[in-house]
Amino acid sequence: MELIRIGSKVVSREKLMDLVGEILKKRSGGATQAEIASEVGVERSFVSHLESLGEVRRGKRIALVGFPVKNKREVKKVVKECGVDFIYLLSEKERLSFVEKGGTFVFNEVLDVLAELQGFDTVIFLASDRRVESLEKILNGEVIGISLGKSPLKTDKKVDVEELRGLLENIIGIEGSKRIEKNRKRKSWVFKKKSSGKSKVIRGRV
Repeated sequence: MELIRIGSKVVSREKLMDLVGEILKKRSGGATQAEIASEVGVERSFVSHLESLGEVRRGKRIALVGFPVKNKREVKKVVKECGVDFIYLLSEKERLSFVEKGGTFVFNEVLDVLAELQGFDTVIFLASDRRVESLEKILNGEVIGISLGKSPLKTDKKVDVEELRGLLENIIGIEGSKRIEKNRKRKSWVFKKKSSGKSKVIRGRV
């Protein structure tokens, strides 16, 4: 246990982090601030301030799925900074390893991912042109496809992370983007809302 002395007090970092984790878990599960405050023995305002300190953005639920992606680490860093709720990225090597595990495993994994994606307002899909079109037919929400090239893709493709950041900032909106990074100049992206069962496919941006 790591102990920190603050004046006359000795504070446990582990105890503090466990309490924060418990509060966030309960809030994520649907408990009100008042309910949690009463349960863990703090003021409701403490719960509110805690959420404000850690807040990245507000608004719609966003997911990002992509393969085969070469610069996964860069992409993950950008989308986490923008507060994307769900991230699922594979390189070509990981995709092939995934397939080698067998039909039942692959089928169950695909179903789990698709079921997860159904709960999101917007899904950004980085893949070959054919797969982008296929996903749009399956999901109920808005699908924004970024084509990594013509199908089939057999090598990893690099994603332009700054273009991706610009797209995310437009999805989130002006106020949400200010929360992410107040002093960042927003790039200009223009795209239409999903309509008539058609997805938006953005080409030549990778």
